[in-house]
Amino acid sequence: MSDEREMTYAHPDSLEGLLQRGRGLGAVRALQDPQEAAGFVYDGIRRDWRWDGTDDRSLYLARLVRDLELSPTPVVDQLAGDEESCLRACEVLELLALAGSEEAREGIRAYVRRGDHWVSVLESVSAGWPTEWWEDLGDVARARIGGEAELPWLLEPWTRFGIEVQSRPSKTRPSLTGLSTADLLTLLADSRTEDTTKFDALRALNSRQPSEGLIPLVPLLGTSDGRRPLPLLRRAVERLGAAAVPAAHGWAQDERSWLAQLGADVLADHPGPEALRGLVEELAEQWATRTWCGPDRTARRLAGFGPDAADAASYLRRFWLRTPHSYERTAYLEALAAINRDGLDYAYTESLWDCEETARLLGIASAPASSEALGRIAQLRDDPMETPEVRAAARARLPAPSGPRQT
Repeated sequence: MSDEREMTYAHPDSLEGLLQRGRGLGAVRALQDPQEAAGFVYDGIRRDWRWDGTDDRSLYLARLVRDLELSPTPVVDQLAGDEESCLRACEVLELLALAGSEEAREGIRAYVRRGDHWVSVLESVSAGWPTEWWEDLGDVARARIGGEAELPWLLEPWTRFGIEVQSRPSKTRPSLTGLSTADLLTLLADSRTEDTTKFDALRALNSRQPSEGLIPLVPLLGTSDGRRPLPLLRRAVERLGAAAVPAAHGWAQDERSWLAQLGADVLADHPGPEALRGLVEELAEQWATRTWCGPDRTARRLAGFGPDAADAASYLRRFWLRTPHSYERTAYLEALAAINRDGLDYAYTESLWDCEETARLLGIASAPASSEALGRIAQLRDDPMETPEVRAAARARLPAPSGPRQT
């Protein structure tokens, strides 16, 4: 969220409040009244209404600029602001350029030639645009880089331009993806295996079906200083699900704080029936205090109780409707569905317009086969600004187009 501490969210049912929160309903209502929505869309680019950096708004806002046929000029002008403001504008303009906006594309290219934060902008477009859209800026980059306080860190686009980057010595490690799961577990069990190799083994395991053979090895997988778990271990344990619960009782009693915390988290994520009432009360308290960061974890724990967690449904619905922390919205809808899916078709359909990729994916998977939903899924499938994951899910959901009949 922007540093302007006087910023407060508008009412969650208003068009302004819906757009600030990235709700799908906000996009739908904006399309119904473009004149009223225009100022709110530009304000969403000018000021950062995300609750924190995990929230996404750039694609949502870029799509609104395009679909409402708003001018990109105010967004191009925003590039001249401070670095945060510049990069917010850049993210939107990059997407608009992919959708065919020549003004957006040329606005960014002109900024690279003259703007203060040109290094970050050029790095960003080199990652998101076709190479031919920016590789001719090499002469500009070579001429300007000498005025920067330090060398860039990223390889692209600088090495392409023959520009030195800050050295980051690294030793290429052999890939472990070709090893069997048993071989990976053997590496993890061997006290002589270096932490970097164990990290690679855990990464390889996390790309496969979970293996219960990892469970007895968990206490061995702390860092060499004994202060924390190896990177990716927590993810590997989470993927084991309830299978890790029996061992977690022992981990939770361990004198090593990292293992005790890991065990406690596993047990909390798989609570017994006695925990249900406390979780409902926890969610109610989070609502009462308008705690926007963290209730998604409570929601996921409640989802495991299914219909027995019906007392939590009203709070989950309120969080879904009102949270400004859009990243967590999907968890509330998934928990509501686990408790009782009836009456959620409207929420799944609205999610097709949501700012968050996870919400759109859930909408594609679960929205009813209405003409409205299928039409929107077709738009997501064909939108050049959309993420590859969403476009792929949309293609999978829609029936294959029928080709010409063979005679």
